[in-house]
Amino acid sequence: MQVHRQLSQLPVFNKAVITIGSFDGVHTGHQQIIRQLKEEAAKVAGETVIITFYPHPRKVIGTTKNEFNLLNTMDEKIVLLSKEGIDHLVIVPFTRDFSDQPAVSYIKDFLVSNFHPHTIIIGYDHRFGKNREGDFTLLEKYKKEFGYKVKEIPEHVLNEVTVSSSKIREAILAGDVSKATDLLGYSYFFEGLVVHGDKRGRTIGFPTANLRMEDKEKLIPGNGVYAVTCQLSTVNRQLKGMMNIGVRPTVDGLRRMIEVNLFDFDEDIYGKLMKVQTVKRLRDEKKFGGLDELKQQLQNDRQAAMQALL
Repeated sequence: MQVHRQLSQLPVFNKAVITIGSFDGVHTGHQQIIRQLKEEAAKVAGETVIITFYPHPRKVIGTTKNEFNLLNTMDEKIVLLSKEGIDHLVIVPFTRDFSDQPAVSYIKDFLVSNFHPHTIIIGYDHRFGKNREGDFTLLEKYKKEFGYKVKEIPEHVLNEVTVSSSKIREAILAGDVSKATDLLGYSYFFEGLVVHGDKRGRTIGFPTANLRMEDKEKLIPGNGVYAVTCQLSTVNRQLKGMMNIGVRPTVDGLRRMIEVNLFDFDEDIYGKLMKVQTVKRLRDEKKFGGLDELKQQLQNDRQAAMQALL
């Protein structure tokens, strides 16, 4: 898959079959749209092109832009879409000026001028241009003038995408990573930088890697203890472990932290990026009577995590 970030440097596409969307999560609902895109391209021996925007439009013009977190970073989205066999991903800078262009200009000066599409696949309720005045009907109106075809994404597929995205976010925030996995088609994951903590875990036999999120827009699972698998660029194997997300009420309860205890691993990984895949939520975060009680619970958590990761 070729990734393009500048409209001025786009190649000349061969019978481009295009669709437009955020594709956040690249989940099972999105995969239906991707299948339709590939089927249409195969009919005309054309190329598949997905157009997406950065930052997410809701971050620029949405009413909840400060509270809206994403299932994927752009780098994660690129990896996931490349696995789907897409030919081209075009990442368009989304600005207020871009959103304010008249809908006809969007069709003529953006879609036609840059992509010369053979076919545009779009949802019946997709809106574009100033005041969201552009829609499927407007694309239909100009298809003869600009020489493209328009295909509609069925309502039931779009509803599934919308419902899936909402349900996935709700499940992750609630810590229900098993449900999120079913809807995504893969285990929810995130990446963090291993940083120094207070090293208190070492004193009770459970040293942890403290993670600092580098992308503040990434959605973090709800507080609790999880069975996880982890990957480090410097280690050529998948690592198993357990993770706590929360404020550590037994210790201090002052700030939210992400801590991973890796099983059968003891190497210096400070400053390394760690990818964490959430496999199963084990329990809520809770306050214990002291460090001895906490240590006993962590031993139980380790057994439960190892069982979940078999």
